[in-house]
Amino acid sequence: MHTSILDPDPLSSIESLAREHLRVVAAGDMDGAARNVSKEYINHRSSDEPIATREPGPRGFQRTIAWLHRAFTDMRFEIHAMAFNQDVAVLHVTLHGRQHGPFVVHDSPDGWVTDAFPSNGRTFSAKQVHWITVREGVVVEHDAVRDDLAMAKQLGWLPPTPMFICRMLFCKYIEGRSTRRGAEA
Repeated sequence: MHTSILDPDPLSSIESLAREHLRVVAAGDMDGAARNVSKEYINHRSSDEPIATREPGPRGFQRTIAWLHRAFTDMRFEIHAMAFNQDVAVLHVTLHGRQHGPFVVHDSPDGWVTDAFPSNGRTFSAKQVHWITVREGVVVEHDAVRDDLAMAKQLGWLPPTPMFICRMLFCKYIEGRSTRRGAEA
């Protein structure tokens, strides 16, 4: 990590960029997303997301934000603790939000829909840990561990009722058709 005369405290810069990264996601700030990450930015969690989100750089990051906001609203990150190791910020957070649309999982290598969870309109609070790597004034890498089981229980996905399973299958069918049509275009 380089230190410049203009930035006497590199840790405060890393902290600011890490906080801004989470704020941009929660707010759905597409302009902020373009400024926050490098052209080579990699999100290691995008393997569960639509294929378009796996593109490096601001465009992939913006598509991840759009994918999240299609499913969730009223998002905010409550930061409990932060730690730093050279150019990496580690943030222990709780993500708060409400599901208002389908949460669609694309964890196959080719990006096809593998699961779809329709909204029950519920809120959630899920613990997460984010690793955000910063270089030359921008975020270059992101990784996370999330408590998806707690989120799934709060959103009414688990344990699934027979009716919710039917809704999931129908939602997966609709989303899968949409994904296939998009790939054919």
